[in-house]
Amino acid sequence: MFFHRRSAQAEYFDLPGRLEVETLAAFRELDHLNRVFRFAKPFQEVLPGWLGHERCAQLEVLDLGAGTGSLGKRLSAWAKERGWRWRFTNVDTNLLALNLGGEPRAVAGSAVALPFRDSSVDLVIASQMTHHLGEEQLHTHLREAWRVTRDALFVCDLHRNAGFYAALWLLLPFIRIGRTLRDDALLSIRRGFHLREWRALANQANLPGARVWLYYGTRIVLQARKQPDARRNESG
Repeated sequence: MFFHRRSAQAEYFDLPGRLEVETLAAFRELDHLNRVFRFAKPFQEVLPGWLGHERCAQLEVLDLGAGTGSLGKRLSAWAKERGWRWRFTNVDTNLLALNLGGEPRAVAGSAVALPFRDSSVDLVIASQMTHHLGEEQLHTHLREAWRVTRDALFVCDLHRNAGFYAALWLLLPFIRIGRTLRDDALLSIRRGFHLREWRALANQANLPGARVWLYYGTRIVLQARKQPDARRNESG
């Protein structure tokens, strides 16, 4: 029963009124934690085969809940090694994180009210951001992401299950992060999703042909792509 429902407990990371120095330190620790758990891997493994190498040659990508933009930096460098040009725009509600990242294309904004025109980017992504949202915000988040993309949507988040929770509980003490972020990481799993929940969300958000699947049992991936005729009409 512990994992039957998503936890509604707020993560300490999301609480308002934290000191600036504490927030900046937390984002540095989070970037380290994400690198350890290879947060870029699902994107690297899936996007080329799904979108096609020709499409991957040049992409305008919108990263929702980007924090410091470390995912965009890693993926941009990885794409460059393959002769591709991926240009990222980072969106986050936290100005401190955006400033810490120092990326020129950074926008302070919410994933449930994106300050972008319809069909204005090639690809919208989100990595381990969606579980931070409340139940009432989830549908709006997906609809907004679908509105803004002219081609594809790729969302990756945590799979809520006891095995993953237990494995992380055992591993985290050996990673150089503070106790607060370790507690938040475990809470993030409890705030994560089951497959049936994301499939229901995709249906309710009217994402046609969306595929929802498990990535090595630890993460859930939602991917959806607009039909070729719709992409041509929007780009024209």
